[in-house]
This record gives sequence, structure tokens and C-alpha cells, in this order.
Amino acid sequence: MTLLWLALAVLLLPALWLLALPLRRASALAKAQRSYEDADHSAEQNLAIYRRRRASLEAARERGEIDDARFDEDHLELERSLLEDTATRATRPLKPAGAGRLMVPITMVAVAVAAFVWYSQQGASGDLALYAVQQEVRQAPDGSPAMMINRLEEEATRQPDNPNVWASLFPLYRDNGQPTQAVAALERLIALEGRQPSLLAQLAQIQFFAANRTLTSEVQALVDETLDKDPREPTILGMLGIEAFDHGRYEEAIDYWRRAVAGFNNPAAAESLRQGIAVAQSRLGQAAPGQTERDQTASGQVAASQNAASQAAANGPGISVRVRLDERLAERVGAGASVFVVARDVAGERPPLAIVRATVGDLPLTVRLDDGDAMSPMAKLSQVAEARLVVRVSPSGQARPQPGDLVGEHAAVPVSAAGVEEAGAPVEVIIDRVVATSSSEADD
Repeated sequence: MTLLWLALAVLLLPALWLLALPLRRASALAKAQRSYEDADHSAEQNLAIYRRRRASLEAARERGEIDDARFDEDHLELERSLLEDTATRATRPLKPAGAGRLMVPITMVAVAVAAFVWYSQQGASGDLALYAVQQEVRQAPDGSPAMMINRLEEEATRQPDNPNVWASLFPLYRDNGQPTQAVAALERLIALEGRQPSLLAQLAQIQFFAANRTLTSEVQALVDETLDKDPREPTILGMLGIEAFDHGRYEEAIDYWRRAVAGFNNPAAAESLRQGIAVAQSRLGQAAPGQTERDQTASGQVAASQNAASQAAANGPGISVRVRLDERLAERVGAGASVFVVARDVAGERPPLAIVRATVGDLPLTVRLDDGDAMSPMAKLSQVAEARLVVRVSPSGQARPQPGDLVGEHAAVPVSAAGVEEAGAPVEVIIDRVVATSSSEADD
């Protein structure tokens, strides 16, 4: 910022010099004007002409060429002409060359102050400070997302009405597994910028993933408002495709994702959706309309790459879990009730790190949670050393906890490349209690 103010000061110097220039030239101009006025003899010349014409009129009257009435009329016209000539040439006395000199420095100070005040109110000094902070963190040897978040939080305190601060802050919260803070930052940005479809779509997406990929009433309200303003908003369409895919509505997911691809300017995001479309089509056992043999081969390559990624995740960090239902609760749920096996970070600050879905009829069940079961690339098991296990039985089939769900938990479990089976047995989680209220397990 110091360099900015110095630059502004340097730019002001030519303007101030132009204001001071008349002072330097005032004495010379006054001397020249005085010399010109001293050398001006037009008044004497007009008076001489008047006298000659008057003498001519008097001579004509004496010779009888004009009578007294004509003489008086012509003499009056002559005097009027003389008065007009001398009146237009009358000048006021010159003031001293230093007169008004004080107004020049006053004007210079006023111009400088006005320029700095205007820029402080209408300029981009806040954005420059934000840019300086971002560059400082990126160039720091120990720069990290946490450090960037801390510095941006300080900027948000200093300039809470700068939308660019909140626009930089909420993606960091989101990608760092802090959905609550991300929502708060995004809501502040919306309050400053207005309820723009792109911002509403981001807010809906964060809340959607924070609710375990569930269309809650809040998310649905944001979806409806966004689509009412922009029916082709790609973020919303992509999110609706994910929700449809999770519930086995593959044709609906394909439709949403195709519409989203048309609106995405990000090639990577569009390619991700195309891969999702290929997977949904494979689940349906169909090829895309008009798909050629070459296209089918490409889809096969996509599926092969996804299988390779799944195999790599299975060989990476993970946790083996054995789940069983307490016999005392067996009669409370049917065999078709959904079972969600969830791994979360111990502090509970991130989205779920891994989720596997089964049914009560599959119990007892042994599963291995790994990066292939992650909900988001920003929240994976490989990113933590320990995880908390939560198993929930949902008779309603909803991912969000509901009163009457059955729950079992296990405290911090180490995450290792080979799981814990090498130590002897998977971690056992027993589903042994009932959710009494909707808020008691809201975090899970």
C-alpha cells in the first residue's frame, strides 16, 4: 500500500506543477501588460479625430453649408461616437503580480486531499491489500491453506464489506472441510452481492454435501430459487444429477448431467460429468444415443480407469469394519432398511470421509472403508491418521439422521494402508441404541 500512495503522489506532481506555473509567469505577464498599456495611444488618436471632425463641422456652418439645427445634430452624433470609442477601451488598473498568490497553494492542497479522499472511498485499495496478503502466503516457505484462511479472516475483520474477501474465503473453508464456516462466508457474500444464481448454487451445493448428499428442505428451497432465476445453472444441475444417481435414478441423473455439461466453462468439470454419464449408462446397461463403436470403446476406457482408481483406493489407506445389529433391536427394523457405515474425522470438522451403504438384511457385514468411498476429493480417509466410525440404520432410507434411527459408534480408529486386519480382526461396531431426537445425531 505504501508503494501505491507513493505512486499516486508522483502522479499528482505534474498537476500541482501546472497549478504553480502561473505564479512563475505572473511577474513577466504583469510587466508585459503594463508595457502594452503604456504604449497604447488609441485614446489620444480618437480625441484628435474628434477635434478635426468638429472643426470641419464648424467651418461648414460658417460657410452656410449647414444650418444650426443640422450642426447640433451632427455634433451630437460625433460626441456619441467619441464616447463609445473611449468607453470600450477603458481598462482597470493592474493589480500587483503577487495578488492572489495564496490561492495557488490552497488549491494545490485541496486537489491533493480530494484525490486521496476520493481514491480511499472509490478506489481498490482493499483489493490491493487482499492481493498482497494472498501473494505473501503463497510465497511463504510455510504457506498452507490454514495460514491463508487465518490471514483472510484478518482481512475480513478489517474490510467486512469487501465481497472479494468473502469470495476468496468461502472456497478455502469448503475445500478444508469447514462447511459451517463456508456457508457463513457465502451468505455474507450473497448479502453484499445480491442473490445471484451462481452464488445460490454454490450455497446449495455446500449444504447438500454437508447433509450427506441429501436434498434437505433448505437445499431444495435454494435449488428452486436458483432454477427460477436460471434454469440452466450447471452447478445445480450437476448436484441434482448426483442426488438422482445416489438413489438409482440413472436416467434422471444422465439428463441432469447432460444439461450441466452444456453450461460448464470448466473443461475438467465437464469431463468429470461425462465420466459420470458413462457410469450411469453402464448401470442402465445402455450406450448413449448415437454412440459409435469408437465412443463405446472410449466409455470402456473410462470404466477401466475408474476400476483402476478403485483398485488403487482399495490398496491404500483404509479401515476394515465389521457391523452387526444388537439382538435386542432386531425386531425394530425390517431387512430392507438402509444401513450407512460412515467414517468421520475425530474432531468432526470435515464432511464424511467415507460412506458405504447396505441393508439390514446384509448384517452381520464386514466392509473396508477407503478413499474409493469418499464423498468428495477434498475429504478422504487418507488425509487423517484416525477416524471415528458411525453406523446408522435408517428405516426411512434418508441419509440425514431421523428420530427412530438405530446407531452404533466406535471412537478413534487408526487409518493404515492395510487396515487393521493384520492386527487380527476388523474393528467391530455394534448397532445398539436408538436416536431419540433429530438433533442428537445431527452431526453424523
